[in-house]
Formats: sequence, structure tokens, C-alpha cells
Amino acid sequence: MSRVYKILTRDEWARAQAAGRFEGSAVDLADGFIHFSTAAQAQETARRHFAGQTDVVVLEVEGEDLGAALKYEPSRGGDLFPHLYGPLEVTHVRRVSDAPLGADGVPQLGELA
Repeated sequence: MSRVYKILTRDEWARAQAAGRFEGSAVDLADGFIHFSTAAQAQETARRHFAGQTDVVVLEVEGEDLGAALKYEPSRGGDLFPHLYGPLEVTHVRRVSDAPLGADGVPQLGELA
């Protein structure tokens, strides 16, 4: 199984839990898909897009659970990033972890499988 990770604010996650699904953050909605990262990509995603944010959580999802709606497409530097074309049902989230800010102001994601 291949795990994928979504970094988002605690408020976005709370709204998703209340709705039963995550439709996407503002950038996801603008791009037409939900941005995910692999374990190898997630810390750089945190550095580029979430530096200085203190209210960040990381969702862990089994990629296979998302079916054909999950596509790996080229993005920064030609790396293939997982993109979900459709909402993320909260039942697909296996784990939610806090991502506290490190000394460098970047959310620290800890060990990702």
C-alpha cells in the first residue's frame, strides 16, 4: 500500500469532519484537485506552503483506498505528486497528526511511513 499525506489547517480538518468529507483548501479548489504528497515529498511541501503556520495537521491516507480518483502527475521539478480528483471522505483518513513548528518556523511532520 502507498500512503499519501495531506497537510491542512486544523480549522479545515474540523470543517471536513463536520461535513464528513474534505472538498479541498482554496488552492485545491482553484487547481481542480486535492494536493497530496508522498512521505518523501511532505516535509518540503510543509516548508514551501505552510511555514509559520501554527495550526497545521497531517492526514495519512492509503492511496489505494482512493481508487482511480487518485492520479500521480508531474509537478515541481518533474516529481510525480498524488492528486485526488474528488472529495476526500473522512472515513479514508487513517491517522491525523499534529505538525508543530520547528525552530526554523516549518511544521515538523515527524516520521511518515
